[in-house]
Amino acid sequence: MTFGESRTFMRGVTSPDDEARRVFDRAIDAGVNLVDTANVYSEGRSEVLTGEWIAGKRDRVLLATKCRFPMGMSTRGVGPHAYGLSRKHIVEACEASLKRLNTDRIDLYQVHMQDRLVPIAETLRALDDLQRAGKIVYAGCSNYAGYRLVESLWQSEVKGTLRFESVQFQWSLACRDAEREVVPACREFGLGALVWSPLARGFLTGKYQRNQPPPAGTRLDAWRDSFRAYDNDKMWALVDVLRAVAARHETTPGAVALAWLLAQPVTTSVIVGARDEKQLDDNLVGASLKLSPESLSELNAASQLDWGYPYSFIAVREPW
Repeated sequence: MTFGESRTFMRGVTSPDDEARRVFDRAIDAGVNLVDTANVYSEGRSEVLTGEWIAGKRDRVLLATKCRFPMGMSTRGVGPHAYGLSRKHIVEACEASLKRLNTDRIDLYQVHMQDRLVPIAETLRALDDLQRAGKIVYAGCSNYAGYRLVESLWQSEVKGTLRFESVQFQWSLACRDAEREVVPACREFGLGALVWSPLARGFLTGKYQRNQPPPAGTRLDAWRDSFRAYDNDKMWALVDVLRAVAARHETTPGAVALAWLLAQPVTTSVIVGARDEKQLDDNLVGASLKLSPESLSELNAASQLDWGYPYSFIAVREPW
């Protein structure tokens, strides 16, 4: 998502092309083998750069991209088939992504968010046809409600089409809401769990300070609404615990936050959006960090989710 200069929602927080290329190459050399992009990232530029940089190492990489939103991220002034999960848009978006990525296949083609205006069966049939044509290997979804995810799996079984093999969702110590429905669905139905925003847009790295504005040039400086959502006593207390655990393990708060996610049995992969090589190196530490049971317990307590009904009622009687 940080590849390519953006004029829309990532404006001001992407990497220069030469720095992004260094991040890409360093990640591949370090053993990272999943590259996740989307057609709307930097209005298609991210896919173009990924296609250029993946040349010569295509078989070393699992390539994932997405469709759903209009290319300018706004529906104003665009036709009804320029976005959404209709058959027409999915097929046309896939063809366009294949061209930008300069590849003959997409290993994981994901729908970027659910679309209640289109029957699930239509979306799945379009993806199934793309798979049969060899243009995608697997399909996944992102930003789905639990009920819509399970309904999609049921439709796949009833209609005899491909099914979603993975779900991409926001999950971190600062945002554990997916544990109500999506995480249990991944566990029960054997779905890959791909985690986005594992560092809460950088808040969990410890570089932000209580009672101080975000440092200039940071992601939360650009996204002040997100910063206000984290600027509360519970989140700052969580950061304090992260710093204490990091000191005990002689590492960084960000590495601890990533290690906590990787310690969750359902986690398949954690997607990081490093803007430079230093951020990437800091993140890679989390892949090998093993937290003690005491540290995991502290982090769980500091980030405890307010379950609400019926989850809290059920949890009294059986593990959720």
